[in-house]
Amino acid sequence: MRVRQVGSASLAEYAEGIRRVHSEAFSAPPWNEDPAAGRLYVERLGDDAGRPGFTAALALDGHTVGGFATAWTTPGTFPSGRSHGHVARALGPDRITAWLCGAVEVDELAVSPHLRGAGLGAALLSAVTGAAPGGRCRLLTSVRAGATLRFYRRAGWVQVPVPVPGRAGLVVLLGPDHPAAAGLAVGP
Repeated sequence: MRVRQVGSASLAEYAEGIRRVHSEAFSAPPWNEDPAAGRLYVERLGDDAGRPGFTAALALDGHTVGGFATAWTTPGTFPSGRSHGHVARALGPDRITAWLCGAVEVDELAVSPHLRGAGLGAALLSAVTGAAPGGRCRLLTSVRAGATLRFYRRAGWVQVPVPVPGRAGLVVLLGPDHPAAAGLAVGP
């Protein structure tokens, strides 16, 4: 498998592989998503590709997708849709503006279960965050995703020690070079 960045125009040719990897990765615990969520993700990906700063990377063996990652720039006016409203309430306007607005937001990262442990996740993460301005990158994940949290911590990401309200048990992680990460304690 080789990791490479792909433009939004190329995503359509890999849609079925992205759908398959998404379904494999997120239908298992702790996510327990319906396998059909992969199809919905691919449909949403077309809109996401139009976001400012959108970037995508694929782990490929020929044309076979083994993993993917997507990211974009968080707008200056922090969004309210999806989980953003919960994050805004948890962190407050000052930290949202200083830490998250303008940062590269990792939206999804998934590797086929049978390919994990070979460094693909780290390579995908690096591919979509490597150009983060001033090292400012961030993501959300669930406290229930122990293996996922351990992966990000090994990669140097730091958990913001503020719980995000809501059923998903979300936490905010800042990239290893994010200026605010140095002043935060590592979460449990």
